[in-house]
Formats: sequence, structure tokens, C-alpha cells
Amino acid sequence: MIGYPSSLFSGPSLAAVCSCGMRALSTSAAVLEAVSLGSPDSPLLVRLTSRPWGAAASLSKAEVQAAAGSVPPNRISVVRDCFASFDQPQRPLGQLLRPLGPSSVAVASALASHPEHRAVVDTYSLAPGGDRYDLEAAPGSVAADLVSFLRAQKQRVSLVPDVTAAELQATTPVVAAKKGVRQSTNEVLMVAPTAFGFNEQAAQDNSFMHAAAKPGEGNDLTRQVLREFAGLHHALTQMAGVKVNLFEHNLSHGTPDACFPNNWFSTHPAGEAAGGVKEATLVFYPMKCPNRAAERREDIKKVLATKGYGRVYDMSVEEVNKKYFEGTGVLVIDRVNGVVYVDISERADRSLAEDWTQKMGYKELVAFRSTDLRGKSVYHTNVMMAIGTGVAIVCADSVKDAKERQHLLSSLRRTHEVVEISLAQMDALCGNALELEDGRGLPVMAMSTQAYNAFTEDQRRVMRRHVADLVHAPIDTLERVGGGGVRCTLAEIF
Repeated sequence: MIGYPSSLFSGPSLAAVCSCGMRALSTSAAVLEAVSLGSPDSPLLVRLTSRPWGAAASLSKAEVQAAAGSVPPNRISVVRDCFASFDQPQRPLGQLLRPLGPSSVAVASALASHPEHRAVVDTYSLAPGGDRYDLEAAPGSVAADLVSFLRAQKQRVSLVPDVTAAELQATTPVVAAKKGVRQSTNEVLMVAPTAFGFNEQAAQDNSFMHAAAKPGEGNDLTRQVLREFAGLHHALTQMAGVKVNLFEHNLSHGTPDACFPNNWFSTHPAGEAAGGVKEATLVFYPMKCPNRAAERREDIKKVLATKGYGRVYDMSVEEVNKKYFEGTGVLVIDRVNGVVYVDISERADRSLAEDWTQKMGYKELVAFRSTDLRGKSVYHTNVMMAIGTGVAIVCADSVKDAKERQHLLSSLRRTHEVVEISLAQMDALCGNALELEDGRGLPVMAMSTQAYNAFTEDQRRVMRRHVADLVHAPIDTLERVGGGGVRCTLAEIF
């Protein structure tokens, strides 16, 4: 028997009609529900009186009325549990999804994160005579994945562990869905490590790096890193459905760390930070190492300019003042709630963090200092923590000051379920993960295979309560020599 979570089988037993667009109907056979998505063009989601064992060519009007109510709609989509054994009851719709308002719906994360928990839908139209419903002939009318169906109906889907929770309306995923604010994106910029090598400049304050051949000296190293990078690119594009703007670099660029582009720019859509970001913004950052500042190539900047940003915020001018602030390496951003987290270091100037917070329209800056297993300052915030829509990862043990540590944890726990990692797990780059949107528009957490293996099964289970998948690929050489993980290779495009 498939082990569905018990919350997906418990449900209401009395007939009711609620303002969220859901009707619970009680019959002698089963508890039935109909869910309206609020759009006249969308079919009504229904359960049938008896469990269907596949799509029928047609349904009687009486059968549909028993599920949908006295005024049946022109179109319906019948929800089926086709991965449940014959002796399992249908899960009540109210345990699977809940409309939140216009064009937004909360969905139980198990439907997306566990293949065996998925539900499917068959779509029917009222026949011309009005006496029956016929199965539609259009592609996707039979056994369409429920979550994909909702996205096709232009619904903003928020994954939540329990759609019936009393505090549902206050969760970050729900706030994001209702307001149309995204924590993650389906589009990134990456730079293939075609001229990769050990960066002596960056190694001065990055204790995660291990000495190896310099660019041009060890072509075997470059080729090995490229093989790993190609596997990561494949996992993101072909398996997760992420859009990747892919560039390369040459020895003449003098940029051995070009495959970590998230440090020199970031992008922000209008409405981000609970409305604090007033217009789409492109930000350039001041880099500590000269050969990293050289990564701000004019050809890439011109491509970014085509994305339609009305505002450019250029902080790179601070390099002449020897003040540095290295993009989403030092910024870990809660884009929904307007909170930014910064580990103050040689690469993260506090005054620039305060300027960024104020000028970008963010609500709060949470600043602290952290150290690694070797007692060295953690060079980038995104090594020790990550924030998704509903879950956050953090190495609180790396923050030695008790007040700073408590402030950091309390801020995260206000809005997220928190996965705390150890110093050893941080060393395996468990904190260097990034939530992205997959091809269905659902959140997935991208990380290296080293990081994936270093998480405990309980920690992975918590993350899967909030994302559709944990996407990973082995990039061991890049991590060992470059001192950065998967998140470092991804510059988000909003």
C-alpha cells in the first residue's frame, strides 16, 4: 500500500460551502468535494461519487451533478488517485489544494515532491444535448498531472506541507502566491569554466579552496571541471527545466573564477521585498579581487540590458574606495518578506549592506559574523545559509556571538521552517544551495551531490515539505579547487 501522509486522508464529514471556492458534499458513498478556481474559463475540479478506474469516454449529467452540485458547469476536471491501491479511499480535495484568491492556490507539497502521491485529472465538456459530459479530445485531457493542470490554468501555485493548517494564510508561500512575489526564478545566467584554474587572489580569504593548477597550467583540471559543470548544466536544463543563459570565458579574460557570476550582478523585479522594489532593477557590485572585478564583461552586461531593467544601481564604483560587497554571495535574500541576511566580512562591507537595504527598498537587514571549522571568517554568506520560499538552511553554529545567532534564527523562524546544519555540513557546502523554479513553475532546491549526501535524511525530508525536488549533480573538483558550490554558479535572472 502506498504510504500517503495521514493528513491527505482526513477531511470534513459535513456538507459545507466556503468562501475559498470549495464545496464539501456528503453522500452515503463518500465525502465529495468540488473546487472552483475562480475563472470562468477553468473547469470545475470534482470527485465522482464512486472511484473512477480511468477516464470514461462520457459521464452522465446525474453523476456530475452528484459531485458538482445542482448547477453543473460547462466543463469539469475529474481528479483521480491513480497511484493508490484499490483498497485506498480517494483523498478529499480539501486535503490536496485550497484556493487562496484570484489566480492563486495552495497545494500540498507531497503532490509535487513524491511521484507516488501525485493526482491526475481528466477534463470533460457538456455535450450539445446537455444530457452528458464528453471527454475532451485536446492534448492533456486525460490523466494530466494535477499540479501541471493548475499551472496551465494560470494559477500561482504555492507548495505548503498542510493546506488545512490554521495559520495557512500567514505562511510565506501563501503570501508570495497571493501577492505575485517570487522567491525563486526559472531563469539563470551561468558561465562555463572553459578557462578555469586555481585563483590565488581569491584564496587569500577563502578557506574552502585547495591549491591546484593555475589557469593554462593544468588543462586536465579545466577539462575535469568542465565535465562536472556539463553534468550540472544537464541536470538543471534537461531534468529540472531551468532556462540557462550560458556564456564561456578565455584565458585572455584573466578571470579564473568566472564560473561564479552571481557575485558581480543581481536582478530584482518590481514588487519584490513586499513591494519595496519599485521598478525592475539591475545591480552591479564591487569585487575585492581584481581578477574577479574583470568578470563584469561588457558583452554580458549588454545582454543583461536587453532584459528590460528600468533602473541600474551600480555599486562597483566603491572598488576605488576599497569597499566591497560581492552580490548574492554576501547577500542571502528573502525576496518575499523584504529581509536581507549578510555575514560581515572582507567581502561584505557593513555600510554598503546598509546602503543596499535602504536603496533597494528592503525592510530589514540582519547582519552578523560567522566562522568556519578552521576558525576562519566565512567569506560569503551563501556558504553558511540559503533561503527558499518556505524553508531556510543555516549553520547557526558558525555565528559565535549569542545575540547575533539568536537574532538570525528568530528572524528566519518567523517566516520559514529552518534546517540547521553543522559546521562539518557547511564545509560540505550544504549551505550553498539555491531554490529555483522548475519547468512547471514549482520550487526545487539545487545543490551539489556532495551537499545532498551530507544532509541527513530527516533534513532532506524537511526540505521536501517545501520544494518539488532536490536537484543535485557532482561538482567535487570545482568545489574543492574553486571553493564554491552550485549556488555560486547560478546568477538569477528575474
